[in-house]
This record gives sequence, C-alpha cells and structure tokens, in this order.
Amino acid sequence: MLIGKRIPITFILEKIWLELVIVGVFLAGLWILKESVVDVTKITIPIAVPSVLGTAISLILAFRTNQAYARWWEARKIWGAIVNDSRTWARQILTLLPAEPSLRDMQHRVIHRQILWCYALGKALRGESPLAGSEGLLRELDKEEVALYKKAQNIPNAMLLKQGEEIMALKTAGIINSYEHMQLDDTLSRLCDSMGKNERIKNTVFPKIYSTIVHAFLYLFILLLPFSLVMKFGLLEVATVMGITAVFFLIEKSAIYNQDPFEGRPTDTPVSAIARTIDINLRQMLKEKELPTKATPEKFYLS
Repeated sequence: MLIGKRIPITFILEKIWLELVIVGVFLAGLWILKESVVDVTKITIPIAVPSVLGTAISLILAFRTNQAYARWWEARKIWGAIVNDSRTWARQILTLLPAEPSLRDMQHRVIHRQILWCYALGKALRGESPLAGSEGLLRELDKEEVALYKKAQNIPNAMLLKQGEEIMALKTAGIINSYEHMQLDDTLSRLCDSMGKNERIKNTVFPKIYSTIVHAFLYLFILLLPFSLVMKFGLLEVATVMGITAVFFLIEKSAIYNQDPFEGRPTDTPVSAIARTIDINLRQMLKEKELPTKATPEKFYLS
C-alpha cells in the first residue's frame, strides 16, 4: 500500500515508459516527415474531434477507476474484519475456556494456529507458498498436522477445519457448553467468509474489454491530437501531446493496479503488515514477552 511519503518519479515513469516511447516514436516520425518529406502541418483536424474522443475516454477511465478502487477498498475492509475476528477468536479461547493449566497448551496452540492462518492466507492470495517463512509457528504444531497442511490444496481452509475440530473436541469433552461452542464456531464462520471474499476478488478477472476500449480510444486520440492543436508542429506541441498522454495512461495504470490488490505490488492491500499486527496483538494476549517487530514501510509503501 502506498503511504504518505513522496512517491519517486521513477516509480511513476516505469509504469508508463512503454506508452511514452510509442508516442515519442510517433511524434518523432511526424517531425521527420515535416522536415524532410512532406509538411504534415498542412493536415488539420477540427479540435472538436479529439475533444469528443477525450471526453469519452475520460468517462470510461472514471468508471474504471471507481470500480478498481472499490475492489481495493473491499479487500482492505475484509482484512480489517480479519483483524477484529482474530482478536475475538483469541479472546474467546482465553476467556470462555476454564482457567486450568491443563488447557494452556491447547489455548497456546489454537491461537498460534490463527496467527499462522493470517500469514498463510496473505501469501496464498499473492501466489506464494502459504507456509514459507513461518517455521517458528509451525514448530508450535504437531508434525502430523503440518504434514496434512503440506498436502492440502487450500492450506488456510485446512487450518480453519482444524480449528473447528479443536473446539468440537472441547464440546465433546464437556469443557465448553453448546452456547460457547456456537460462539466460537460463529467466529470461525466469519473468518471463513472473509477468506472466501478475498478469494473471490483474487479469482474474479476485471473485464478486459475496458482495457481494449481504452487503449484503442487513447491511441486514436493521440493520433489525431497533433493535427488539431495548432498549424505549426514544434517542441511545444510535442510536449503538450506527451503531457496529455502521460496523464491519461497514468490514470489507466492506477486503475489496473488497484483492481488487483493481491499481486505483491506496492499498491497492494498490505496483507503482510496486517498479519504482523495480528501476530503482535495475539501474542500480547497470550502474555508472551518476545514479540515480533512492527511492520515498517519499505521506502514509500507498506507490503
């Protein structure tokens, strides 16, 4: 997630450099024709033509930008719910169960599994190995359980199933009653819902027709614009066309990046940082002394 610090100009330019090169080559070709072959300034197009086309492009870009931001914001809200439900889960495990030393190991294991679930879900959404980098948390679990996760196609879902089995065993043993079991299971259901919502955003491809239409309109707009600005084709006109091109393509690129919030890019929903926050909170609830450090921004973004 981009934060309030100054975003480097190189980060911006690297998103649209190819488009700027294409436009630059086109303008350079016009310049060469003007100087050596034919005077292209004699070709004129009414300014109303690119104006109407620019208006159409603006409307499409506005719609796409709004829809892309809505996807990004939904992902952020879902992870906010995961934070709340993870804290609720840990509180319920610590307060609904009897304060008996024999249950301490089970409470410790279940809460650490929830921490592992948060990390695993974020990595799975980004196409990474869900268990990578979580060796410390894996050591809190049985080898048989870890082996089961490594065989599962959906590791976060397998972890939620294991959590459900743990609380069902507590109910069967009479440690919790039916009402307490229902409360715990309801929290697991909300976590499962959040996981499914994240997977829906990840697996639902934003309609490609918008990219096709915008690109076609943009290049047609750029093709017509130099012949509509003024009668003389000079450096000022080149700079104007390049500037307008950069603005339109940057708006489009921002929409493209926001529409996919789980791709491991600086513009992503900061799932790793959120999982780290959950990790710290839940360990504090367990009264552990050694806590992970708070996630810090990587230059101008939080991952």
